[in-house]
Amino acid sequence: MSHDYEDLGLVAGLEIHQQLDTATKLFCNCPTARREPEESVRSFTRYLHPTKSELGELDEAALEESRVDREFEYLAFDSTCLVEEDDEPPHRLDGEALRTALEIAVLLDCEVVDQAHVMRKIVVDGSNTSGFQRSALLATDGEIETSEGPVGIADMLLEEESAARIEERDGGVTYGLDRLGIPLVEIGTEPDIRSPAQAKDAAERIGMLLRSTGKVKRGLGTIRQDVNVSIEDGARVELKGVQSLDDIDDIVEREVGRQVELLEVAEELRDRDAAVADPEDVTAVFEDTDSGVIAGAETVMAVRLSGFDGLVGREIQPDRRLGTELSDHAKRHGAGGIFHTDELPAYGVTEAEVAELREAVDAGDDDAVAIVAADREVAESAIEAVADRAGVAIHEVPEETRGANEDGTSRYLRPLPGAARMYPETDVPPVEPDPTEVEAPELLTEKVDRYQAQHGLGAGLAEQIAYSEHMPTFEAAVERGVDPTTAADTLEGTLTELRRDDVAVGNLTDEHLLAVLERVEAGDLPNEGIGPVLSTLADDPDLSVEAAMDEADVGGVDREAVREAVVAVVERNEEQVEAEGMGAFSGLMGECMGELRGKADGEVVSELLREEIGKRA
Repeated sequence: MSHDYEDLGLVAGLEIHQQLDTATKLFCNCPTARREPEESVRSFTRYLHPTKSELGELDEAALEESRVDREFEYLAFDSTCLVEEDDEPPHRLDGEALRTALEIAVLLDCEVVDQAHVMRKIVVDGSNTSGFQRSALLATDGEIETSEGPVGIADMLLEEESAARIEERDGGVTYGLDRLGIPLVEIGTEPDIRSPAQAKDAAERIGMLLRSTGKVKRGLGTIRQDVNVSIEDGARVELKGVQSLDDIDDIVEREVGRQVELLEVAEELRDRDAAVADPEDVTAVFEDTDSGVIAGAETVMAVRLSGFDGLVGREIQPDRRLGTELSDHAKRHGAGGIFHTDELPAYGVTEAEVAELREAVDAGDDDAVAIVAADREVAESAIEAVADRAGVAIHEVPEETRGANEDGTSRYLRPLPGAARMYPETDVPPVEPDPTEVEAPELLTEKVDRYQAQHGLGAGLAEQIAYSEHMPTFEAAVERGVDPTTAADTLEGTLTELRRDDVAVGNLTDEHLLAVLERVEAGDLPNEGIGPVLSTLADDPDLSVEAAMDEADVGGVDREAVREAVVAVVERNEEQVEAEGMGAFSGLMGECMGELRGKADGEVVSELLREEIGKRA
């Protein structure tokens, strides 16, 4: 459904989190390479609790998180150090990360701070072993351009990445420490965005500037976008964890739609004089139930939602209803979800049980009833959360932090955090960043133009290689004298084809690629042999390029040897050549290449074949 965003008063802002491609982590000397969980060598567990700020305040988001009693397990690797385990104070801020962050600040046209102080930000969801994330404000007051006007950059921070969530289980979460501490920048825009399209445009612009440094990590999970969205009569909502730039406009559009629906629900509830009753224990109603979920629970708690009939089941996002919102809050307290009378009888609950349930809580025809079935403590805390959220639904759209789903919808995570979760980090001394020590790198958009003008690449290939993770390898190849088109075709074409054929191209290093391209430029390896040699090296990365060429049997042959092979093919097909002339070229070309088994450059074969056919036609 489309909306008039100006009429609704849409205001949005972005928070972009980008990992930096540094050798070591932000506060220790451990490598930033990611590991597989099965590579872990040991694990340890922690329980985390919120702490008060300098002013003695507790952050509401951290407090809610702490109400869910969970054990956090951490997978440690052979590279894990005491800093990552929070058994040793952090080291000084990493210099390489600081320089890269300053490059980004210059590209964003930001004002760099005179002195950067590391702060602790309370996080008790287990994603940091210490219970907080370290973060330093580096720059403010920048600006980027979008097709719908400028968007201000409010701030840019340098901070440590959280641990990677591996598995969520009953009573706890498992994290991997390989990701914890990787340097990342957090870029926050001003609330200048006024449409979903502009949100996407701004994110793409920031992404381009980040990649222009050539010093940011690439791949799934290395960049995350959070979007803050509000409309005039709604509320500010922070949408966390948008993984793809392509999803941002959908996320904004659907959040606007959700708030519009919630405002209409609230208006209808007020017209009905809706109210939320105190929760009650209705376990006795379901003593003989055939519902598997309810029968296996210790306690069933219910809450009467007066005036809510028909509205709990109302869709507010695709495949998500007001009841789903209530269920999200129940899940935060350990319940599997809720049942409600807008969807019952169902799930093994009979019509007679629904009638008895309504009678037990004194619900009328205009009322709805929500129930939670779980262990007593979980059921009681979950139904209270459901009642609280239903009460808010009568009056307003709540301010909250939500998680982005893959389909563009979102789910409740926690209340919005406040300033009470920040306090100084006393173990790391401040730094005085100097932006004059760095130069702004060439923008990717400028590279595209240069690759076309300087290297003769077509517009499409120039853009592909400029925005590719292989761009630094391309530039290194050209610097070594490799033909630019050959280098770009190999890095963007050949590698893609090999990957589709399930070749382990991840085993190929930059030196593998550069060495193969240099053999091509020297005339030792024909273009047609690039794929087979790279495939051989991917299977056995310890091979030299020469050994891989021998194993793939694609060593180059000289021009006279190529001519001899071409002549042999033409003479075998002499009658066809006499009858068809150059019309025979296409078929004979394939036969020639097969004869030479990829050992000769296709252009040379083509030239000699045309020459030999011409002599006989």
